Amino acid sequence: MASVYKAKHILIATVIALSFSIGPTPATMPAQAATQVVAVVNKSAITNSDVNRRAAFLRLQRRSGNLQAIAREELIEEALKRQEISRVGMSVSVSEVDAAFNRFAESNNLSASQLTGVLNQAGVGAEHFKAFIAVSMSWPRLVNARYGAGSRGRLTNQELVTRLLENKEKPVTTEYFLQQVIFVVPASKKGITNRRKAEAEKSRSQFPGCEGSMEFARNYLDVSIRNLGRVMEPELPPEWKPLIEKAKNGTTATRVTDRGVEYLAICNQRQVSDDVAAEIVFRAEDLGKEQSGSNENSDKYLEELRSKAQIVVR
Repeated sequence: MASVYKAKHILIATVIALSFSIGPTPATMPAQAATQVVAVVNKSAITNSDVNRRAAFLRLQRRSGNLQAIAREELIEEALKRQEISRVGMSVSVSEVDAAFNRFAESNNLSASQLTGVLNQAGVGAEHFKAFIAVSMSWPRLVNARYGAGSRGRLTNQELVTRLLENKEKPVTTEYFLQQVIFVVPASKKGITNRRKAEAEKSRSQFPGCEGSMEFARNYLDVSIRNLGRVMEPELPPEWKPLIEKAKNGTTATRVTDRGVEYLAICNQRQVSDDVAAEIVFRAEDLGKEQSGSNENSDKYLEELRSKAQIVVR
């Protein structure tokens, strides 16, 4: 887990979190006019239907202004990004997009099917939102790969010693030992998710601790336990970090994921200030500094793509 979940996911999670909340939706959208092409980006067409869906999406975000014009410009930029993502082969997977969609639904106290209904009623559509998610997740990875953000890897011994001398003392962070409890929901049985979520929530009060977790799992149908081992606070996945910070009686609240319904058990936690912890903290700090310039790099990359593209607005 520590090797997979790096601090760079904070940026991706921030993109996916979005800046709007699901609320009352506008009245059912009027019937769409005949489909017309309103822009072409390197032979990729953007239609008035695409623009209408994005404008509806902007209304959900409580955006103001000429939403049709804003929507068209956003879609032109997304087309440039999508084409470049495809060219270099750095698109996220369908399962990653679906998992992000499910997390967003959960964060708004909705099931995936309920969120789909809300988006359809608002005139956005689930597929349009998922296409937006795919670009939003893939583009930062591409920018980071292009400009080197998050690619430093481990600090050398000399760099570590230099940083320790500069800081006078080793930084302190929290070290967690974690287990992952998964109430499995097969892909073919997503309809049982709510029932499994209720079952998982109820089980938390009966969790005996990490030493007895395997025996505990045998009392339930299709429950698996994964030992995640030692994880430093800066390495916590952004979607789990707030739940760990609010954990009660040794377990976090549940989350719906592509595997099913999960929660984490905190086997142990302590404050540490050894060299390993120091390196992790320093790398997280460095990544934060690199990401502060990520918007500038994104704009630079996008402008380069735009200068080479054939864009026709009709």
